[in-house]
Amino acid sequence: MTSTVTSPGIDKNLDTACASVTGEISRTDGKSSLLLAFNGAVLAGLASVADKDLPLFTKVFGASAVLALGAAAVLLLLVVRPRLSGADRGSFPYWARLDEDEIRACMDGDTRAARIRVLSILAVRKFTHLRRAVDLSLAALVLLVLAAAGLAL
Repeated sequence: MTSTVTSPGIDKNLDTACASVTGEISRTDGKSSLLLAFNGAVLAGLASVADKDLPLFTKVFGASAVLALGAAAVLLLLVVRPRLSGADRGSFPYWARLDEDEIRACMDGDTRAARIRVLSILAVRKFTHLRRAVDLSLAALVLLVLAAAGLAL
């Protein structure tokens, strides 16, 4: 690994970027956990009426809502699923495969730029899954409103 000389401004910016991307990843995990709990509660509530004799209209929209919530739950689980590939030379999964001397050798160069790139890719992937899960959850709520309207008919 090559060592590069950086200015104090670049050092500060790299440190800030690393902290920023790490914070964004934490935000997605927190949001995903809350939304996963919400979706689980809604699915549990829907399971309690699964054996009821409901109008066909209500069953169709209710089943569609369950499918949307299930798909959202899968996306949310992908958001909070740990990434342990170790491809990023500046990450703990990579370091876990090394002995102490190899770790010291890795610390010889500045890996912050590479780490920012890898963490940014991870953050974008997590936010994309989170956004799709929110969209599916909102669609499920609309379907549930339609299913409830079918009960009023």
